[in-house]
Amino acid sequence: MKKIAWIGTGVMGKPMALHLADAGHSVSVFNRTHSKAQALEPKATAFDSIEGCVKDADIVFTIVGYPKDVEMVYDEIFKHAKKDALLIDMTTSSPSLAKSIYDKGQTLGFEVLDAPVTGGDLGAINATLSIMVGGNKESFEDVKDILALMGKTINYMGASGNGQHAKLANQTAIAGAIAGAAEALTYAHSKNIDMTTMLNVIIGGSASSWQGANNGPKMITKDFEPGFYIKHFLKDLKLVIEEKNDLYLPIVENVTSIYESLSKAGYDNQGTQAIIDFYIKKL
Repeated sequence: MKKIAWIGTGVMGKPMALHLADAGHSVSVFNRTHSKAQALEPKATAFDSIEGCVKDADIVFTIVGYPKDVEMVYDEIFKHAKKDALLIDMTTSSPSLAKSIYDKGQTLGFEVLDAPVTGGDLGAINATLSIMVGGNKESFEDVKDILALMGKTINYMGASGNGQHAKLANQTAIAGAIAGAAEALTYAHSKNIDMTTMLNVIIGGSASSWQGANNGPKMITKDFEPGFYIKHFLKDLKLVIEEKNDLYLPIVENVTSIYESLSKAGYDNQGTQAIIDFYIKKL
């Protein structure tokens, strides 16, 4: 069993860390809001500093909000982690930042993997996440069994930063799927078709998608409880735009514009399924 430090115990991080504790690993946790770390006790041990959390860990996992948070957290980890610790960032972040952290880790004697996830809160709770990993392949092989405690689809994507690039490609696909489901339901509603019946047609045929099946019912009932925050999805889409260079990605650009409108309308802390209000309310 490993000594594991876990930084970031939010909607995703909390159940992921608990899966490791339930498997018998010794898990230490830190969150900027200390009460969120304490909520994992007694299965995990909560610390009020990154230093205390990571100093004895064999593996350090991080899953925080934004690239700036990743940068700040790793400044502390590099100061206080054991030199042979394996560092794994599961935040959806900047590929160039992932590469920079990897390079800095190499100079300080650390192996660093970028391993963002997809599958939302349900995937985290049910340990069915898809995990995309970039970095040293030997390090990936060393930790693959532990990653499998949190997800069922574990893929090595290649060099440092490629885990993040894979996640951004995934978010590009989600952008089209969630907007497509919302637009389809909006069109059906405008023609006086019951949206639940329409959704049954969609998810029962070739237009089916995870977004339609899981977020479609929430769109209909206006259940906007966040499984994945709009503010975080908007961050991801903006990272795609930053990284696309001269690629033509009109779906990402259009869906980014939609979520920017929702953000300005006060929807940042709602779930991504709240996209339906953009259409219904003409925001």
